[in-house]
Amino acid sequence: MTKPTLSGGSPHRLGAHHDVAGVNFAVFSANADKIELCLFSPDGKRETARITLPERTGPVWHGFVADLPVGTLYGYRAHGTYAPEHGHRFNPNKLLLDPYTREMHGEWGNSPITLGYDDASSAVDLSFDTRDSAPFVPKSIVSDPAFFEGMKNGQHTKSSKDLIYEAHPKGASQTNLDVPEAVRGTYEGLASDAMLDHLNSLGVQAVELLPVHSFVDDKFLNDRGLRNYWGYNSIGFFAPEPRYFGPDGLNGFRQMVQRFHDAGIEVILDVVYNHTAEGDQRGPTLCFRGLDNASYYRLTAGQPRYYVNDTGCGNTLNVSHPYVLRMVLDSLRFWVECMGIDGFRFDLATTLGRENHGFDPNGGFFDALRQDPILNQVRMIAEPWDIGPGGYRLGEFPHEFGEWNDSYRDTVRRYWRGDVHSAQELGARLLGSADKFDHTGRRSDASVNFLASHDGFTLADATRYSKRRNLANTENNGDGHGSNYSDNGGVEGETDDEAIRSIRTRRQRNMLATLFLSQGTPMLLAGDEFANSQSGNNNAYCQDNDIGWLNWDKADTDLQAFVASLSAFRQKHINVRQSRFLHAAIRPQDGKADVIWTDFEGEPLEWRDPGLANFCLALRSSAQTPDYEPDGAVVFIVFNRADEQGHVILPDAPTGQYWIRAIDTNHNQQGAFCELETDNAIVAAQSLVAFVISTSEQPS
Repeated sequence: MTKPTLSGGSPHRLGAHHDVAGVNFAVFSANADKIELCLFSPDGKRETARITLPERTGPVWHGFVADLPVGTLYGYRAHGTYAPEHGHRFNPNKLLLDPYTREMHGEWGNSPITLGYDDASSAVDLSFDTRDSAPFVPKSIVSDPAFFEGMKNGQHTKSSKDLIYEAHPKGASQTNLDVPEAVRGTYEGLASDAMLDHLNSLGVQAVELLPVHSFVDDKFLNDRGLRNYWGYNSIGFFAPEPRYFGPDGLNGFRQMVQRFHDAGIEVILDVVYNHTAEGDQRGPTLCFRGLDNASYYRLTAGQPRYYVNDTGCGNTLNVSHPYVLRMVLDSLRFWVECMGIDGFRFDLATTLGRENHGFDPNGGFFDALRQDPILNQVRMIAEPWDIGPGGYRLGEFPHEFGEWNDSYRDTVRRYWRGDVHSAQELGARLLGSADKFDHTGRRSDASVNFLASHDGFTLADATRYSKRRNLANTENNGDGHGSNYSDNGGVEGETDDEAIRSIRTRRQRNMLATLFLSQGTPMLLAGDEFANSQSGNNNAYCQDNDIGWLNWDKADTDLQAFVASLSAFRQKHINVRQSRFLHAAIRPQDGKADVIWTDFEGEPLEWRDPGLANFCLALRSSAQTPDYEPDGAVVFIVFNRADEQGHVILPDAPTGQYWIRAIDTNHNQQGAFCELETDNAIVAAQSLVAFVISTSEQPS
């Protein structure tokens, strides 16, 4: 190609931005001595030009290349000090991805040449490697700005009734034969007619997708013939992962979002801004490490050769640095404004709130979100922990956030398997975990309640396995959660024993009913609605196969119908999804408490009993908001964990009204409400029943 015409350009917008005259390139590096822009042939195999960015404004290097077209492939090389012992790892032999690229050409190569050091040297990462990594690195692409014009995000209402459905962008549709074969396992397949019909039948209001930011397969997995399936190994915070592209490529992602919105479903992305795919000091030099290691990462005080590892993934992104924080905010805004995303679930969110003095709910990251006119309107969900010091912070995030409540998951599992002292804690979890969240003006929907998530046993496996079965991960079954609070019903794994199978299915129904009848925001793991199993693998992060994919051919359609009925019940009855916390306050319109706990005979509970197993819960609208429901509206829930049926004395129904059995986990099918002729109701062993008031003698 002819020698490019170069000028100073602008530092204000980071990344590569095309206009009619050419392309402006701008990249952050506070410690580099020189940044080179490398241009490549259309196939990405040949470097055609190497241009030194001519200007530096503060820590931003920039230049404008005239007449450069959309679709140009490029990368960066950063010159500077190579002194790992001082935190600097510049190596211009390593081609670097633009942190702001929106598209990538090619794949990451599993080669030691991407290392900044000589892996054969006894000095390890203190050595210096001179081989060119360009053949093993995807090239950044100059995007067409017209493609990324604003896309309207969904009408997010932050409603406590929302049912969130956590799904893998590939595994959710990969084996669904009702999805057209050409788009199975793709973004388009996830929003195909068959998948939308399924989600709508369940009453799903939001889909939470495992990471779609471009990511890298870990070398140790590649060496064992495995892949990073979950995707928590991000490298490009603006680029959708291409392995999920279907026939329409990048446009297929936007089509997916639009189809979800048209169906009334919000899209939430699971985002990983706590670490990157470059790992620890032995990891590859792909992007951030080569551009400015000392700025992008938190390094160990006094030993900057090493990385702070609050994430357990080798490094920790330094979000307290202003330009790293800017990149994260720019990324979030990009996904909202250009890709239509409605919200985010922040992986290991404690890391993002860490300042030098520790976790701070008023720290810089949270302040920046609050002040941003775009981001302060979207849904924010925190995974409220990491492995750093003081990393478990459930209930301590700002009020703008919902939080994954693992205490809810563990308590529900413990209660239904029969653990002592579990009923007392379940009482708190049923009412939105007020002990965790009722402060600083937070609402009960801050508690994101779940029975299972991608990380851990599926709901079905929590009733089939007492121990994890992770041998397929090739880590000698040493990985994954050790405390699963699971119970196999008497036989480990699959069985033909119908009695045991019945016990397991009943327990799944019990836990699912508990979820949908709890105050807070319910989240359902994809596949739990039809008893999807991962064969006991509770850490399927590397299982891009039948273990990790949903097994649609084995779906329990009766359980699926039961879940749909639970969801419909929840949407119909506001008493089980109130935003205010309930504390047994007296309602002014009828003198009744908004929450009443009793035993089966209508007497007050003996909460001090460690073996407490059975109880009743009456829910009315909050005493603080008496206009939510008409007088007399109540949901009466009976929990019977005992091995014998129970006789329950129902509260007096108002004159001319009747109690009906709306949910009963003793039955597969729901929907045929049955009138109770007496006030003494029979509740089967190991079951949950919900009663509501009807004004009809023959309810339908």
